[in-house]
Order: sequence, then structure tokens, then C-alpha cells
Amino acid sequence: MKGIKLQFLPKNVLNWRRILSGCLLLVCLFILSTTPVLAGIKDDRYDGNIFVVYAGNGSLVPPKATLATALKEHKPALLVFYVDDSSDCKEYAIVVSKLQAFYGGVAEIIPINVDTIIPKQSYEPTEPGYYYSGKVPQVLVFNQSGQVVLNEKGQVPFEQVDDQFRQLFDLLPRTESVELKRRSFNELNSELTQ
Repeated sequence: MKGIKLQFLPKNVLNWRRILSGCLLLVCLFILSTTPVLAGIKDDRYDGNIFVVYAGNGSLVPPKATLATALKEHKPALLVFYVDDSSDCKEYAIVVSKLQAFYGGVAEIIPINVDTIIPKQSYEPTEPGYYYSGKVPQVLVFNQSGQVVLNEKGQVPFEQVDDQFRQLFDLLPRTESVELKRRSFNELNSELTQ
């Protein structure tokens, strides 16, 4: 019976049904064959650049300047070694982004993915590989003279790096200073309205 009913349908309807059923079959096969994303901030799986995914800060990658440029211009620099598939680095990306919010205009913030360091016998002091110790995250702060004033491994607290930058820029210690805050874009400045 069904064969008889189909014979009375126009050919373009039959073709349309075949195309639609083929597309549905492909969609079902695609959905069944893909695995869900299992990466997160607390695991060591790769799920993209950590500064974009976890810190919401794509402006850090690639860095605006190189270490050689920062040293040549006598500009303080924060050098951070990381990998995208480390839970420690993923969590630390938020701290680096916070540091950039306060010091990014006066110091170079240079995140270096250690997978991009080209292995060679020796490095120059202007190359990041010269300072890399083999562990991530690793944080270095350079003063205006190019000297390393902080070289720590692991998740170095914001306050420890902040203290180094406060010394470099001759700012009051945190205990004697007001808390650093970012202004919101829509904040009303009451001083200008008077």
C-alpha cells in the first residue's frame, strides 16, 4: 500500500524527503560521535589559551613586547612561564591578568608558553629561555636596570608580586596605601560635577 501512495507523490517531494532524512542521519551521527569537553580550571587538560579562557584577557597573548625590548627600553617587566594544560597555570592566569590591570601601562607583562621556547645549548640574557627553570608557573620581575628582583616558582601570590612593583615604582607599601581599585567605565566623578 505504501508503495502505491508514494507513486502518486511528485518527484521533488520524494527528493526533498531523502535529503532531509540524510541530513538528519548525519546530524545524529555527528552528535553521537563527538565527546563532550571535559577540561576545566582544576584539571590538566588542554582547552585553549588560559588567558583567554580563564582570565578573560586575550590582550596578553601574544605579549605586546619581548623581554629583549623591555630590557633595551629599561622598562620593568613581569615574565611568566606557563603551559595551557596545567591546572596551576590556569588558576594563575587570573592573577597575571589582575597584575596587568594595575601595572600593564607602566611595565611589560610577558607571558611565555614554555612549549614555544626553542631548545638550544645556551641562551642570551635577553631571551626567556635563559631564565626558565623547568617548572610552571614561574614568575620573574625585572627592574628598570634589567636585574631580576623576583624569581619564584608556583602560584606566587598577587601581593608578593605587587610588593615588588611597589618598590620599583616607589609606591607606598600596601599597609600604608589605599586599596588599588579600577574605576568602572560608567562611574560618575562627583568632583567634576561641582
